[in-house]
Amino acid sequence: MSEQIETISINRRGLMLVLSSPSGAGKTTISRSLLADDPDLSMSVSATTRSPRPGEVDGKDYFFMEPVDFNLKVNRGELLEHAKVFDHYYGTPKKAVNDALSQGKDILFDIDWQGTQQLAQKAGDDLVSIFILPPSTQALEKRLKTRAQDSDEVVARRMSKASEEISHWAEYDYVVINDDVERCISEVKAILKAERVRRIRRTGLLPFVDQLREGY
Repeated sequence: MSEQIETISINRRGLMLVLSSPSGAGKTTISRSLLADDPDLSMSVSATTRSPRPGEVDGKDYFFMEPVDFNLKVNRGELLEHAKVFDHYYGTPKKAVNDALSQGKDILFDIDWQGTQQLAQKAGDDLVSIFILPPSTQALEKRLKTRAQDSDEVVARRMSKASEEISHWAEYDYVVINDDVERCISEVKAILKAERVRRIRRTGLLPFVDQLREGY
């Protein structure tokens, strides 16, 4: 009878996984797939000054608030990052994220390049950033029109801003091209799997190695 090998569990610190892309490049679809397949990953809930869209729930999709309340959080230093996007403000509450990371839980962020820059200044090694590129400008515009969430005017505004957003691709740790959504999802999952076992995150390695060296 073969000897049963004991499974070794090493404590680790959680990570902050950022997905950014121009609107319509597929980051929401990718995010939903990651969250559905991975119980160790949860979505960061952002605060925003925009009104809820149909079906959105306060506290689950976003924390919807008035601009004056949002500005108070900014002034108190209670947000990890914040930015103005299409006439509305968005930001990430600090405390919930820090609590999750210290417990070894991973947090997914769907934010733009401005928010990512701010996180990079504060998060250090906790941050893993991925930029998602569309296969072409034509495909991006088609996706925006197909999802039928925005008026033609808003679609035009999003398209005019896409070039600026794409120009920040080199600021990210990883870049994936969403020409095939299933392959793109697989690539993002592979990145997450590798980042979870980086030495700097595995806080339990030092005592484990010390035990090995002592002959346990």
